[in-house]
Amino acid sequence: MAGGTEAFPDLGKHCQFSGCHQLDFLPFKCQACHKVFCVEHRSCKSHECPEPEHNSRKVIICEICSTSIEITGKEDQEKMILEKHEKSGNCDPRKKKKPTCPVKRCKETLTFSNRTICKTCRLEVCLKHRFPADHACKQASSSTTPAAAAGGSWNEKFLVAFGLRNGKDCGKSGRPSSTTPFLKAY
Repeated sequence: MAGGTEAFPDLGKHCQFSGCHQLDFLPFKCQACHKVFCVEHRSCKSHECPEPEHNSRKVIICEICSTSIEITGKEDQEKMILEKHEKSGNCDPRKKKKPTCPVKRCKETLTFSNRTICKTCRLEVCLKHRFPADHACKQASSSTTPAAAAGGSWNEKFLVAFGLRNGKDCGKSGRPSSTTPFLKAY
């Protein structure tokens, strides 16, 4: 089957799956049967490849130590490879337990992307509890700032901070407060 268009006859290939024959400008060549397929039929399962195990890779997880093991070849080798892994001495059940967030009633696993260290108390917590108020930070609660002393909601903290300004305008040092700044539109 020739591919391409009238203007570019060498551009693209037709899918060799029976019943499809779609013209694909970026065709896929199967590494097992060496036929050309479109994006829908590129996997060995979708085009019913006669040699699906050729260069296939799979990752299995050891149930004892949570180690991932890559295997190539047939699926009946899984048990044999897992037994070999257990006998090798690299299978350690202590590796399986993952660290969790130390906050009370939080069972979140601390993974690479879901952990942070508090800057004030140096406690390693999950992202849900990254703020000092969320994990009952010891140094943050012992500070006696007026906002912390206000306790309560964010509104009360804002009012305490607003009251501490003593009539000073933020960012307007040296300018009279009666003039209003204007915006220049372009």
